[in-house]
Amino acid sequence: MSPKVYIGGKLYEKSEAKVSVFDHGLLYGDGVFEGIRAYSGRVFRLKQHVDRLYDSAVAIHLQIPMTRDAMAAAITDTLAHNKLTNAYIRVVVTRGAGSLGLDPRKTTDPQVIIITDAISLYPEELYEHGLKIITAATIRSHPNTVNPRVKSLNYLNNILAKMEGANAGCLEALMLNHKGDVAECTGDNIFIVRKGEIHTPSIDSGILEGITRDAVIELACEAGYKVVERTMDRYDVYTADECFLTGTAAEVIPVVECDGRPLGTGSPGPITKELLKRFHELVHGERS
Repeated sequence: MSPKVYIGGKLYEKSEAKVSVFDHGLLYGDGVFEGIRAYSGRVFRLKQHVDRLYDSAVAIHLQIPMTRDAMAAAITDTLAHNKLTNAYIRVVVTRGAGSLGLDPRKTTDPQVIIITDAISLYPEELYEHGLKIITAATIRSHPNTVNPRVKSLNYLNNILAKMEGANAGCLEALMLNHKGDVAECTGDNIFIVRKGEIHTPSIDSGILEGITRDAVIELACEAGYKVVERTMDRYDVYTADECFLTGTAAEVIPVVECDGRPLGTGSPGPITKELLKRFHELVHGERS
C-alpha cells in the first residue's frame, strides 16, 4: 500500500492526491517547499525546516494557512499515519488556484501538501568511492531576482544545471554565482578540506542555508576542526585535499573528481569519512 498524501488537512490515496490545474504552483512555480528526513521515526531538525519554510513564504509574500506548530504536527501525524520510520518528507505550499494571469491577488486557497516516502539520491557505492562532478555553465540565480535562500517551487535553474551534469555522465554539478564564485551544487551544499581546515561558501555566495550544512558545521566544530565560511572559486575546489557535499537527501557524500581533475588522492578523505560517521550517529540518536 502506497503512503497517503496530506492535502489541506485531509489524507488522500496517491492516485487521488490532486490540486487544481489553475494552481499558481503548477502554472508559475509560485510556492515554497521543504525536503525533510525522518530516522527511526524521529523527524530530523523539524523546527529548523518549518522555520525555513515559513521564512521562504514570507520572502515571496505567501501566507501559509496554518501556524508553525500546526504544520509540525501535520508533518509528524502524516508520517505516523503512513507507518514510516525512515522516510523522506516533502512539504509543499502553493499560492493556490487563480487566473491564467500572473497577479497573485487573484489566487485563493493556498494548498499545503505533505508527501512521505522513501528516497535514495545517490547509489550506496558512491558514499564509499566518491562522486564525480562537473561545473555547470548555468549559474545560480542572482540574489536580486529570486534569492537562492528562498526554497521556491521554481527549480528550473537547478534542473538545467543538473541536466548538464547528466549529459557529462555525472550525477551532480557545481554551480557558480553571478560573480563566478563557487556557490553550491544543484541540490547540495559544498565543502572542501584544506590543510586540516574545512571551508565552505558563505551565505552571501548565493546559496541555500542548508540545514544539513549547519548540522555538519556543528559536528566539525565539536570534533575540533576549524570551519571557515568564505568566498571560494574553482581553484579552491581543484586544489582541495578533500571535498564533500551535504543535503537532506544526500546527507554527507564525498566528491573525488571535479571537471576531470582528481581531488586530493582521488578517494574519500579521512575528515569526510569522520563527518559522515558523526552525522549518522547524530541522526540515529547516538549523539546528542
